[in-house]
Amino acid sequence: MLFGQRGKHGLVLLDATIEQAEKFCIDWFAKPFLEINGAKGEVTHFIIEPFVPHDEEFYLSIESLREGDLISFSPTGGVEVEENWKNLRQILVSPLENFSDSDHTLLDKVQTELALDRITDPKKRELTAEFIDACHRLFRDLDFSLLEMNPFTFTKGDSPSALPLDLRAEVDDTADFKNVKNWGELEFPQPFGKKLLPEESFISSLDEKTGASLKLTVLKPTGRIWLMVAGGGASVIFADTVADLGAADELANYGEYSGNPNEEETAAYAKTLLDLATRNVDPEGRGKVLLIGGAIANFTDVAKTFKGIIHALELYKEKLVENKFRIFVRRAGPNYEEGLRMMKSLQLGVPIEVFGPETTMTKIVPMAIDYIRGR
Repeated sequence: MLFGQRGKHGLVLLDATIEQAEKFCIDWFAKPFLEINGAKGEVTHFIIEPFVPHDEEFYLSIESLREGDLISFSPTGGVEVEENWKNLRQILVSPLENFSDSDHTLLDKVQTELALDRITDPKKRELTAEFIDACHRLFRDLDFSLLEMNPFTFTKGDSPSALPLDLRAEVDDTADFKNVKNWGELEFPQPFGKKLLPEESFISSLDEKTGASLKLTVLKPTGRIWLMVAGGGASVIFADTVADLGAADELANYGEYSGNPNEEETAAYAKTLLDLATRNVDPEGRGKVLLIGGAIANFTDVAKTFKGIIHALELYKEKLVENKFRIFVRRAGPNYEEGLRMMKSLQLGVPIEVFGPETTMTKIVPMAIDYIRGR
């Protein structure tokens, strides 16, 4: 379900019969929604597993950061782990540190720096260090970005072993090409409370079928600032600039097309975006803007992608006029001169302002905001 603190939200039932577990799930399914950190969504999945009697609960997480893998451990895990955060100890493992099966460097580091001496049983202390070491190896081998166990415990008996009682894991989807066999039929669900619009699902399906990158998230269907931005970094910069200039409440979408999509793919992306942008005329009769932006492309053929965008613009020119659109273009890269020439020669019945590398990438953002604010 992609959220934590399940116990605190009443989503964990312990030591129950199968009948009690079934009723617990049915009762939750009957509720209209659950609110988690401001997001409202339905609870759709529960895991029912054997109850494990235990006396101790430990906390472990491994998180991938820019600086390395952050390993966090606390001997006081469970529902109250945050209230006992002072007991947490952390170590950072550099990306340059590689460990073989015979290399016990990390094992030694875990034993000395995570203060495992707070575990009174020497055997469990040793098992904990070995368990953390093994989890980190798995974390790297399978390209996790987060692995959190709250809590894990030890089975009882003469030969105890570590056992996660609750586990949250995230993997880096960009590593799919190297881990597809190990991951198996792994799905990447949407964040809790997020339901894809049909248009978002369509673009997602296009993205899965191409080596290019096509992303679309609708933020506000009635917004008056629409972005058609090339490049993942540029898409972030454009959205941030809109927000920095105080127009976040008018930002309609976020997304990108990049990785040199062909003309047909770009046209399909542009038509989907324009259909959303022109679907509802502003009730107050105010105008809208479309920013076709991007940095200086490395290998994306600007003219080729612009042909696809122009095809879509011509299909929607009447609706663009009806919605009082103004279009701002800034692009550079391979064949950008031809791409900008085609944009300048367009006859859509709406104003189009076209800029190349002589203009900074985000200069068209304040121009667009000035227009929707009537300046």
